[in-house]
Amino acid sequence: MAQIIAESFHSQNGLFGWLFPLLRLGIYEDLRHRLASPAPHHVCLVAVDRAADAASNLVGTVELGVRFSDSWIQSGKSFPYLSNLAVHPKYRRQGAASGLLTGCEKVALSWGFQDLYLHVLEDNHHAGQLYSKLGYQVHKVESHLDAFFLRRSRQILLHKHLNLDSAI
Repeated sequence: MAQIIAESFHSQNGLFGWLFPLLRLGIYEDLRHRLASPAPHHVCLVAVDRAADAASNLVGTVELGVRFSDSWIQSGKSFPYLSNLAVHPKYRRQGAASGLLTGCEKVALSWGFQDLYLHVLEDNHHAGQLYSKLGYQVHKVESHLDAFFLRRSRQILLHKHLNLDSAI
């Protein structure tokens, strides 16, 4: 899972090629910590290729957890938040991401929520198209100084209102 997430969010070219193993290790440790925590509302869904051999059958992954409007003290309104949606390059544009998102919608509904949120980078056009196709809408465009000074893409917070029919 850490390899797929690292490949999806970090370049292996240039200077980052040297840093990639460290980035992957950091992702692995973060995943290990989150999956070992006893949080009542946190899941990691995976998609597998049943036709592939057991060593290489992981297609993609996504995490779903609950966040709070005031995350520092974990109070305020709680809402389900989707993160780390990543699909192995070999399996992209074949429906794996849509299946993982639909799975998250079902889990969020089973937890009693009717809304789902996620962030996407403004320049991630393929992901933006996917989310739009599945009914996610812009909730907030977030601007930070690092986006301006470091010329990073802005984060867009997307929202989808769920109903029982949308996740069937």
